[in-house]
Amino acid sequence: MVIIKNIFKSFKSEAKFEKFLNNIQTSCILLLTAFFLFISCSSEKPDGNRFKEGVFEIPAGDGYSKTIITRIDSLQIEEYEKIISISNDSVNSEKRVKHIDTLYIKWKNNFFYSLKMKSPKKQLDKDAIYVQITKVKDSSYDFSAKIGFSKFATDGTIYKVK
Repeated sequence: MVIIKNIFKSFKSEAKFEKFLNNIQTSCILLLTAFFLFISCSSEKPDGNRFKEGVFEIPAGDGYSKTIITRIDSLQIEEYEKIISISNDSVNSEKRVKHIDTLYIKWKNNFFYSLKMKSPKKQLDKDAIYVQITKVKDSSYDFSAKIGFSKFATDGTIYKVK
């Protein structure tokens, strides 16, 4: 309170005090405007729209080779090799079986989509897969996926190739 009284005493007239307040107000408005312009220009807004069509790749995982994904309109075609271990007596070997799955893809927004198998082979394949894009990078995105209402969930990264 003492500081405010001293400020009032330092001004000889009310007009000088109003001019002082107007200068402070103008300075605050300019600083806020500059701050918001800086924030809006410097931060790149993520664009999930660029991942709706094209050719993508998921690196090899446990029991699978890399997966090539092609998205055209409302279809997603996945090509991969399933790696099967074969054990005969003392000999262990691997067999690679090529798979091609066709799924319907339905985008809810740029960061959430669902996949549904066109021709399900197992009961679990009949459930939709719900995918949430969690982080967008230059040519890839991180995702979290869940199959239907099951407890199966996975995270990964998809890279755009074309």
